[in-house]
Amino acid sequence: MARYTGPRLRISRRLRTPIFGPSKYLDRKDYPPGQHGQSRRRKATDYALALIEKQKLRFYYGLMEKQFRGVYEKANRRRGVTGELMLQILETRLDNIVYSLGFGYSRAQARQMVTHGHVLVNGSRVSTPSYVIKEADKIGVKNTDKSRHLADKNLEHSTSRNVPDWLSLDKDAYQGVVERIPTRDDIQPIANEQAIVEFYSR
Repeated sequence: MARYTGPRLRISRRLRTPIFGPSKYLDRKDYPPGQHGQSRRRKATDYALALIEKQKLRFYYGLMEKQFRGVYEKANRRRGVTGELMLQILETRLDNIVYSLGFGYSRAQARQMVTHGHVLVNGSRVSTPSYVIKEADKIGVKNTDKSRHLADKNLEHSTSRNVPDWLSLDKDAYQGVVERIPTRDDIQPIANEQAIVEFYSR
């Protein structure tokens, strides 16, 4: 599966947002990267602002452009508020839930756990990171020494993050349950989803 493997700090500086987590370097240099970064003071157009919002959310969840547009189109076909539906689809992806439960210390690492076959959904191995989880689904770690050791290591690194209210975690059983589908109030997006909807609606 394609994924972004380039420099992360450069993306965070370009978007003026700690996409991949806090960085002291980002705090010290609050301007775009490159030799002309400090001189870029032109007022951004509405299109440019919407593009930035889209890029923020896309990099935050670790999706390529084709994948991200597919999420928007899927949300747009459903009944309801497109922006909220888009966030729900992103939040209920298997790789994101593995990350939210703490089985992966980052979304990229959680995605790797899924593709390498360490994750079970309702007792069956699922190796597709974009697999959409439903209410009452059970997400667990495969019962092997390698998988459990990896999960233990990641859970230790994830102690500073709280498990969302719409998920429950049983560390001893290496299992989480989707108690309900998250609402807009449960999600703290890093970008303005309405601007993204308007971007794709042009």
